[in-house]
Amino acid sequence: MQKNKIAFIGPGVMAEAMIAGLLNKKLAKPENIIASGPREERGAELSKKYSIKATIDNASAVHDANIVVLSVKPQRLTEVMKGLKGIRSEALVISIIAGANIKKLSTGLKHKTIVRSMPNTPGQIGEGITVWTASKETTEEQQEMARAILGALGDEVFVEDESYLDMATALSGSGPAYVFLFTEALIDAGVHMGFPRRIAEQLVLKTIKGSASFYESAQRHPATLRNQVTSPGGTSAEALYYLEKAGFRTAISRAVWAAYQRSLELGKEKPGHIPENLSQDSD
Repeated sequence: MQKNKIAFIGPGVMAEAMIAGLLNKKLAKPENIIASGPREERGAELSKKYSIKATIDNASAVHDANIVVLSVKPQRLTEVMKGLKGIRSEALVISIIAGANIKKLSTGLKHKTIVRSMPNTPGQIGEGITVWTASKETTEEQQEMARAILGALGDEVFVEDESYLDMATALSGSGPAYVFLFTEALIDAGVHMGFPRRIAEQLVLKTIKGSASFYESAQRHPATLRNQVTSPGGTSAEALYYLEKAGFRTAISRAVWAAYQRSLELGKEKPGHIPENLSQDSD
């Protein structure tokens, strides 16, 4: 891995997380990493922080790269691919772009060895989960390289069926947004009752972290754990009754399904179309 030259096209937060992970785990050398994006100041920032190379010329960035990581925003992908005709035939392309399927990437880049992946925000602290798949032309060695790079963000899950990537985009890729909204709602509820916000934040954060850790260690169905903390006629039972009455489960299910449908739509966008409500930071 340390001998490979890696080019990041779109030096956003996820690209930076991958760069930091690769360097921290000594999977790559700073001098073998280059980040390319339209803003010189962003490149200078990364160069100073990680001692990597930076450029605003995508073509020159990929010229000598063994591995090319595409991390641009979905609405910029078509235009960016037009300027990436110099990718080496034996290079591995790794995409973390929402909705961009292997066929679209292969056609736009005129390149066959492609890994499509969907990481999520906690990858910025090495606690992410990434679902990925690879084109049939990708060698076992290249897949191991992809596994190592994506593993720098946290856990990784390989799937053979590419359709799982759009599902992962809706569930784990967008998942942190759902958790943050739920967290915000709980904090606001605490403030509404009378807690100072800092105390409400402390209580909610520890409750969520502790509950997730307990679920992981208990290795039991969440319904079983929920029943254990729900006494008949108690406070939890009363609260859960109102959540169910309000359609909490249905709202979550419909939200994830809507995100899934949007991911499918992104893969079919016409060149030049700018999708709405895109939140993936990339440059």
